[in-house]
Amino acid sequence: MNFFLSLKHRVLLLALFFSFTTSVQAQDKQQQKLDASIRVIQEFGKLRESIPKQLMQKTEGIIIIPGLINAGFMIGGKRGKGIAMVKNDNGTWSNPVFLTMTGGSFGFQAGIQSVDLVLVFLNKTSLLEIEKSSFTLGGDISVAAGPLGRTSSAGTDYKLESEVYTYSRSKGLFAGISLSGSSLDIDQKANDAFYGAEDDAAALFANKKPSAVPAVKTLKQTLRDLYKK
Repeated sequence: MNFFLSLKHRVLLLALFFSFTTSVQAQDKQQQKLDASIRVIQEFGKLRESIPKQLMQKTEGIIIIPGLINAGFMIGGKRGKGIAMVKNDNGTWSNPVFLTMTGGSFGFQAGIQSVDLVLVFLNKTSLLEIEKSSFTLGGDISVAAGPLGRTSSAGTDYKLESEVYTYSRSKGLFAGISLSGSSLDIDQKANDAFYGAEDDAAALFANKKPSAVPAVKTLKQTLRDLYKK
């Protein structure tokens, strides 16, 4: 009898250990995604021709997807995981919400490419409603390649008629990429692993409990300060 009780306790301890290990590994993945997102924004800021300051002042939301995989042979596909944030009324940024981008395309194409992608939203409504259902770029909302130029005049001279502007960087240089037909979905498992199951996307966007995680604070500060230079 004691043998079976001891065995039961060992199995329980092993189960708890593996559950804890899995949780830690999941948090580490999201931590890495945050660190990568910070690097993407910092690298964009080092480029001579980057996102115009005026556009960043107008933006109400942003999506950062480090290392989006764009691959195909005749039939192409895109897949990447990143974060979304919205700008609060007082100009601060919300907690990051983890999401996934997927998409496909047809036509002559071959090869594989890793792209750092930034989507600039002039209206945050689409991001706030993404929890209800996924949305499609180029379908549910208009999307266009963003204007380049650090100075405010670069943004002033450009007709900001699209809802979302895209910026993609490959090997240190801006590279064009078609996102039409790509869908964006909340990665609830990633959010649960990082924040806890009680925090849904709406609460994270609302910034009701600003995260104390250093990487989250750094990401917010990077977005606030980058285009004030």
